[in-house]
Amino acid sequence: MTSGEAEVNRRRLISGPGTLLVWLYGVMVVGAVSRSAYQIATEFDRAPLAYALSAVAGVVYGFITYTLVRGGETARRVALACCVAELVGVLTVGTWTLVEPSAFPDATVWSDFGMGYLFIPVILPVSAIFWLRKGAPEDR
Repeated sequence: MTSGEAEVNRRRLISGPGTLLVWLYGVMVVGAVSRSAYQIATEFDRAPLAYALSAVAGVVYGFITYTLVRGGETARRVALACCVAELVGVLTVGTWTLVEPSAFPDATVWSDFGMGYLFIPVILPVSAIFWLRKGAPEDR
C-alpha cells in the first residue's frame, strides 16, 4: 500500500457518517467520564458497580473515538472489535438492569439499554459496526 492509499484509507473512517460517529463518541466520552468521575469521587459506596461500569464505558468510548480518528485498516479492525464489545456490554448491562434492578441502585450509562442517554449507547455501536464493516477491504 502506498502512502497515498494509506491516507485515503485513513480518511475513509472519518468521512461522511464516520464524522458523525466521531462526534457522537466524543460526546459520550465527555458524558460518561465526567459523570463517573464525579460519582466515583463523591458517592462511590452508594453504587460501586454502576459507577465503575460507567467509567469503563467512558474508556471504551474514548478508545473507539481515538481509533476512528487514527484511521487505517488496523484501527478499523480494532474499532470494530471494540464496538462489538461495547454492544455486548450494553446488551448485558441493559438486560441485567431489567432482570435484577436491585443490583444497580443507581443507573449506569448502559442501564436500560442507554435509556438515560436517549438509547444512544445501543444505537451507536450498531451504527458504528455497520459503518466499519462497510469500509472493510473487499480482498479478505
